[in-house]
Amino acid sequence: MNLQRTLGDAIVSADSDAIVAANKDGTIFFWNPGAERIFGYMSADAVGRSLDIIIPIRLRKRHWDGYFQVMKSGESRYGHGDVLAVPGTTKSGKGISLEFTIVPLRSAAGELLGLVAIMRDVPWSCKKPVAKR
Repeated sequence: MNLQRTLGDAIVSADSDAIVAANKDGTIFFWNPGAERIFGYMSADAVGRSLDIIIPIRLRKRHWDGYFQVMKSGESRYGHGDVLAVPGTTKSGKGISLEFTIVPLRSAAGELLGLVAIMRDVPWSCKKPVAKR
């Protein structure tokens, strides 16, 4: 029994967190059960599509500007365990609040091939109130 492989399989097949992987052009090639639960798309409906399916329309330009800059430079200021908070959208069009981290996917030669995002839906009621100044 290969314990590391078993661990990896258990993590990517869990439905608690969404794990979504996209190639350099932003096409989804991995979509786990957690992504199905959070976003409402079955894997067969999401794989092969653009990340646009989970990005609110008003944020797409900003997202793609940043995404393609990371693909071009090979570096992200968010790739070191930083937890990011952003809005997302589901298949039904419902807005959701997400926290996520990204992991770069690199070839054996170090070339950036794409990104993996590990995402969690954070209910609005769990958000801390923002202090007014």
